[in-house]
This record gives sequence, C-alpha cells and structure tokens, in this order.
Amino acid sequence: MPARAVVCVTLLFAGMVPVALRAAEPVQQTATPASGTEPLKAFLDCQNCFQEFLRAEVTFVDYVRERAEADVHVLISTVETGSGGREYTMAFIGLKALAGREQTLRTVTASTDSDDTVRRQLANALRLGLLTQVAAERVPSHLGIQVELEPSGTPPVRQNDKWNHWVFSLRGAASFEGEESSRQTQLGASVSADRITPTWKITVGADVDHETEEFDLDEDDPVKVSRRERDLDGLVARALGEHWSVGGLGEVSSSTFDNIKLSVAAAPAIEYNVFPYSAYSRRQLRALYAIGLEGRRYYEPTLFGKTSETLPTHALSLTFEQRERWDSLQARTEWSQFLHDPDKSRFEVDAEVALRVTRGLSVGMELSASRIRD
Repeated sequence: MPARAVVCVTLLFAGMVPVALRAAEPVQQTATPASGTEPLKAFLDCQNCFQEFLRAEVTFVDYVRERAEADVHVLISTVETGSGGREYTMAFIGLKALAGREQTLRTVTASTDSDDTVRRQLANALRLGLLTQVAAERVPSHLGIQVELEPSGTPPVRQNDKWNHWVFSLRGAASFEGEESSRQTQLGASVSADRITPTWKITVGADVDHETEEFDLDEDDPVKVSRRERDLDGLVARALGEHWSVGGLGEVSSSTFDNIKLSVAAAPAIEYNVFPYSAYSRRQLRALYAIGLEGRRYYEPTLFGKTSETLPTHALSLTFEQRERWDSLQARTEWSQFLHDPDKSRFEVDAEVALRVTRGLSVGMELSASRIRD
C-alpha cells in the first residue's frame, strides 16, 4: 500500500466532534468590576476571527497585547464542518491568580451565514466565557446582565440539510511557460465528495494531472516529455467513542512517473487517539495501524523484472498536533513494510513548529527526513 493511502487514513477523524454551542439570538451582557478593582485583562489569540469587532463589542475586560500581562488567555481555533460551515473552539486559559482554571466553548456557523452573523455569534460565546472568568472568585457586586432569547413557546427553527451532510467540490488549474528553447504545459483537475457526521466520515476524491515539456536541442525534432497522474480514492470511517475509530480505504491510481500503469489497493485500519476526539482542535496524538493488499501493473519491467505483482503491506503511523499558548506543533512519523519481503520498508518523519517569541514575532521551523528501502 503506498504511503499516500496511509496518510489518507491518518487524517481520518478530524471532524468527528458532536459538541456545539449556538445562540438563537444575540446575547447582550455588561459587567462592571467592583469599586476599587481592576478589570480582567484578556489576551485574544486567534487569526481571521474579527478581532477588532470582538474588542469593540465585548468591553467589560481590558485587552492586552502581551500574554504575560493577561489574567486569561483566549485561544480561538477553527475547522470546517461537514456541511461547509465553521466550528469555532474558544479555550479560556486562566493565568496568574486564575492559573489552572480552563474552560472550552464551541460555536458552529453555517455556510450560509453572513460575516456579521458569524462575528456576532463569536461575540456571544466570548461574552459567556469571559463572564465565567470574571466570576471565578465571586460575582462582582456591580455586575449587570441582559439576555434576549426566542420567546418561550416558540420552537427553535431546525434547518434541514437538503444535501444530507454531503459537501462537493470541484477544482481546476492550468499553466503554460515558454522560452525560446523550451515549453511547459500543466493541466490539473480534482473533484471530491465528503460526508462528515459525529459518527461517520465518508470521503471520495479523484485527481487528474497532466504535464508536458518540450525542448529544442539543435535537432530536427524537439524532445517531448509527458507525465500523467490519475487517482481515485475513498475512505469510510466510524468513530467508536472518544478514543477509538475504525475504517477502510480503497485507491485506484496510475502514474507514468512511478512506472505504474494500474494500481488497486484496499486496506482496513484502526486508530487510537490518546486525547479525546472532542479536544481535537487543541491537541491530538493519534496512532494508526493499517494492513492491506495492493495489486500493480507496470509500464516497463521493474528493477526486479516484474511487469505485475500483488503486494501485501502494513503500516504504522503516529501523528501529533497541538495548539497552545506558545503557538503550534505538528509532527508525523510513518513506517511501512511489505509483508512478503520484510527487508523492503520505508520510514518517514516530518514536523513543523511555530513559537511565539514576543508580540508580533514568531519563529517557525520545519523538519523532514526519510529512509526508503522499498
């Protein structure tokens, strides 16, 4: 089974989280600290989350630019939902006198929501979380709260998803480069269909790439080189609680670059996440094992004289993702081996880390290495 197929399973269950917080109507809240006390200091940590709007709307705390000056660190992360919307996770991390106090809220927006609807929904969640931090020790004596909800007796409007959680996408790309003695043309297209729910994840995708290069080498006929890639893959996965998931994948592909005329692969897989899947937006540590078969037909005989063969293979991968106050870390290692010939194996590792040094300054590093013997 190629390394690419294993990666598909490794990314298995990023969207399988059933928890969501959604406000029916705007919630208005004001909080004034008790006389003689300092307002709560908050450090807002997010990207593309309408920061200026949130600061202007939620005004009962002081916002600081340095985390070291804050009483609470508000870490906001987001992922795309199966229906095309966004799920925002707000982690309220206590600092100084509030150290050790953490709270997480989630709010889900729809793909049809306007930017104003999204930012007001985020402001509601921010108010709710910060109020909890303000009242950590005691409820301020001068606290005032106003809440507006749908009138009692009016059932909430339930939006029906006519696509039944299916999300479709279509992409295309084309490029041309030309010089006096060379020309290069690239064409590519991809289509995908995904259905993600708290229990199931189903994905199907197809990719087509074609690249042609021509060179004039002072000969009558130019040298022409073409490369074609075709790929169709699918994944079905089911979550078994907060830590375990099982699934199966299949792939049909061809590649002139890899000398593969036709490859058909299938493999079941099982995955364990050390952290609960509900905490996926903050941290994940996933171990995955997959075992399956791959049948290949080649354009040209391989180094071992093969024109076709069936390869039993298995693979083990470990993936770690974390986003914390100091920034983020992503790392993955993968080991695979042919079962019929244990000497043929490969080991790959890649990592990416970003460290926040001070306000407005972060340092990023990337690492990748591989040992290929298959």
